[in-house]
Formats: sequence, structure tokens, C-alpha cells
Amino acid sequence: MPPEPARPPGLESHQHRQMAESFGVDPERYDRARPRYPDALVELIAAASPGPEFLDVGCGTGIAARQFQAAGCRVLGVEPDPRMAGFARRTGIAVELATFEAWDIGGRTFDAVVAGQAWHWVDPVAGAAKAARVLRPGGPLAVFWHVFDPPRDVAETVAAAYHRLVPDSPFSFPARPAQADRNAALFTTKTAAGIREAGGFGDPEQWRYDWERSYTRDEWLDQLATSGALTRLPPDQLAEVLEAVGAALDPIGDGFTVRLATVAVMAVRADIAAAGTWPT
Repeated sequence: MPPEPARPPGLESHQHRQMAESFGVDPERYDRARPRYPDALVELIAAASPGPEFLDVGCGTGIAARQFQAAGCRVLGVEPDPRMAGFARRTGIAVELATFEAWDIGGRTFDAVVAGQAWHWVDPVAGAAKAARVLRPGGPLAVFWHVFDPPRDVAETVAAAYHRLVPDSPFSFPARPAQADRNAALFTTKTAAGIREAGGFGDPEQWRYDWERSYTRDEWLDQLATSGALTRLPPDQLAEVLEAVGAALDPIGDGFTVRLATVAVMAVRADIAAAGTWPT
């Protein structure tokens, strides 16, 4: 992975609770547009777990949970947004409504704790400490994200429309070279640091899966509308942004290929006796 980038100013992402809980504005679109995770990653995590009982933190509409179910796992989701939780339940996922930090453990333990596209909304130290408390010895905490690297002309089109139409937002669509690698490094290094600070785990390991996905103009607009930078916009302003991006994309043609990196951090919960102390 590339070196850790400079930490951006302002609030950490887990402190943006309103944005974290804005994705349920259109759960059907979210579930339709967001990409699934590489089968190799799902198989890696399932094989690393000492058993089939999984806890999915920030399960959203259940995208990752359904993939782990298909791999033979029994999954309980924790999700703060009732709209996202409702969608996941309709697809067969058991979900409890809470942020992970406030979620009531109730004396339960799990073989694995996972989080897909969600751990940056969790306090990295408190979340890791809580994961250590609910994991059985030898169980992994595995968190992972997709990082998009669209063609430069597509990225610049999105950035220009967004900066023009939503200039006051604290979030942006940067079009700088290697931005995807910087984002990937930011996710993984901060997560690993939080796990180490929390204690109770072996040394975190990192994985990266590079792959590609083809998008049509409309598919790209569909997933763009599910980004945290746009989910809090009023419907008329969101429509204006999507219309402007769509018009700018028309000359590019019927479709384009987007490079993605799925990055993951996994750490195994240490045996209590070996760990020496128990995270608080």
C-alpha cells in the first residue's frame, strides 16, 4: 500500500453522524448501484473464522451480509438507519438497530466481526475494542472498502459539476492523480492504528484486490447518487447535479471502465491469556 497521506482537516468521518445515516434516503438505489465484494475476499474471511457466527457492523442493505450467508455463515447485522435495516430484513438478514458503539452486546459472542464500506463511520479505537469484546478467541475483525478510480475525464466531469452546484459541501470529488491510492491508504492505515491502540488483537494484516467494472452513463449516475456527498441533498438539487454530470458524460459514449481497489484490514482476536489484558 502507498504511504499514509496527510490527515484532512476538520471532523473525522465517524463524527459525521448525519451523513453516516443519510444513505437510507433511497435504499433500493443503494442496494442496486453499490458493487459487491470480491468472492476471494469473502472466502478469505470465512476461512479465517473459527465458526459461522458473523456480526456485520453497519450492514446497510445487507450487500456483504448476503455474500457471507451464501458462503455458509449465519449473519446478524447492526445498522443505525431504520430504512437501510428494513431493506436488509426484507432480503433475509437479521438486523438490530443501533450504532455499533451504542449496540447492546447482551452477553453474546461471535466468530467474526466484519464491516463493508462502513468502518470509517465507527470510532476506530472504540470500535476495535468493542469488536474484541464480542469476538471469540481466534475470531477475526475484518473491515473492507471499495475505492473507485474512474477515468480522468469522468472524474473531472463529476468534480466540475459538483464544485459548481454544491460549493459549500465539506466533501468533494477530487480528480487528482493517484487519489484512489491515497484514499485506500487512509482507510487501511487509520484502521490498523485503531486496532493496535485498542489492543486484544494480533498484528493487523492488509489485502488489496484490484479489478475493473464497466459502467453505462446511467449506471454511473445511479451509483453517484448513493455517495455520502450527495445523499443529503434535497431531491431537486440532487437531480440538478445528476443532470449536469449526465450531460457532460454524453460525449464520452455509451460506457467506460472504472478501476476499483477493494482494500481490507484483518486482525485476529488474541486469546485472553496470551493478550494479558482485556480491552475496555
